[in-house]
Amino acid sequence: MKNIAAIFQKQMKDTFKNKTVLIQFVMFPILTIIMGKAVNLEGMPENFFCQLFACMYIGMAPLTSMAAIISEEKEKNTLRVLMMADVKPLEYLVGVGSYIWAACMLGVCVIGLCGKYTGEEYAAFVAIMSVGILTSMIIGAAIGTWSKNQMMATSLTVPIMMIFAFAPMLSMFNETIRKIAGIAYSQQISNLIGQIGAIQVETENVVVILFNILLALLLFGYAYKKSGLA
Repeated sequence: MKNIAAIFQKQMKDTFKNKTVLIQFVMFPILTIIMGKAVNLEGMPENFFCQLFACMYIGMAPLTSMAAIISEEKEKNTLRVLMMADVKPLEYLVGVGSYIWAACMLGVCVIGLCGKYTGEEYAAFVAIMSVGILTSMIIGAAIGTWSKNQMMATSLTVPIMMIFAFAPMLSMFNETIRKIAGIAYSQQISNLIGQIGAIQVETENVVVILFNILLALLLFGYAYKKSGLA
């Protein structure tokens, strides 16, 4: 636990130095606040911007942050030094992952407050988003572990991030995209958020999200076996 806590504190300090990671945590919460107050069109669905930016947030922030942090520390040999200092790979991943999860959940709380959710609805929103964040983090960890440096991580992260972050947004306006995007966890998260207030968790929602998590874990396992963290 001491090692995990040390890694957590280290990442807190590093985030303020790494503007690329910091902006991921604050960009969409700020956009939600601004757009929610500045735009009010007739016929616009309730909590439209909250749902829109929430799904983009889970598809982008935890994924890119996890991949960027791991790949950067691999490139700078920081991870090798940590391993030599008797920090185990699992301790490192839990330390980094818990920090990113906590930082993203703060953003989720801000986005949720911008929506017109009651107490139970707000709790449901936060719970649904936490599942999406966890899934994105595992995907980001797989990319970061596989990548030898930040440039490689970025080249892999951008197209994957674009799919998971923007598919739910595009599916709001195109039924064909909605059907195709149904295999992505971010789309299922979007569907669940859209039902808050009269939510009905269906088999499709659970199966697709669990399949995405399992696939992400398998990819991470393969990447770790192939490249390791050091």
